[in-house]
Amino acid sequence: MTRYIVLGRFQPFHMGHQYLVQSAFSNIGEGDQLIIAIGSKQAGWEPNNPWTAEEREAMILAWAQQSDIIVEIVAIEDINDPPNWVAHAKSFHGEGVLVTTDEPTAQLYRNAGFEVLEPQMKNRELFEGWRVRQTAKMLSTVYDDEAVREVLKTSIPKPVIEWLIDNDALFRLSTFETGVHAG
Repeated sequence: MTRYIVLGRFQPFHMGHQYLVQSAFSNIGEGDQLIIAIGSKQAGWEPNNPWTAEEREAMILAWAQQSDIIVEIVAIEDINDPPNWVAHAKSFHGEGVLVTTDEPTAQLYRNAGFEVLEPQMKNRELFEGWRVRQTAKMLSTVYDDEAVREVLKTSIPKPVIEWLIDNDALFRLSTFETGVHAG
């Protein structure tokens, strides 16, 4: 049995994350597991981490159900100690193959003896979390669900957009001042 591990904050779960999970899933064989490890478990309701770990898990499960992908989700608190991060995270997600497009994370895991699968993502910069959050923030006071769907569909999977709308989870973004220019 091999565990394929996708690690992220998922603030929110976006197309880049979808690509990683689908890449990991394409390697799954009989008896293998797909683990989604939500980082920054303790974070929520703040500018760079607007959603709680429970909300992020709900977003991911909404997407996974629509995608017919079975995942196991674990949440991991930050320890703000990169040299010891992998050992800490491993106690939650176990041994396995890390699937990532983030080179510093890949290197940390390689140094700890993990196999790392690095799928090639085109236009990775478009799927940086801060960009996705800024786009969502611009829509946080738009009360036209169709307009929100239309704008977010290029960066966030449809089931997650629906979750954000159904749970009124975009509105809180309008309450944060991030200091990041959206333009």
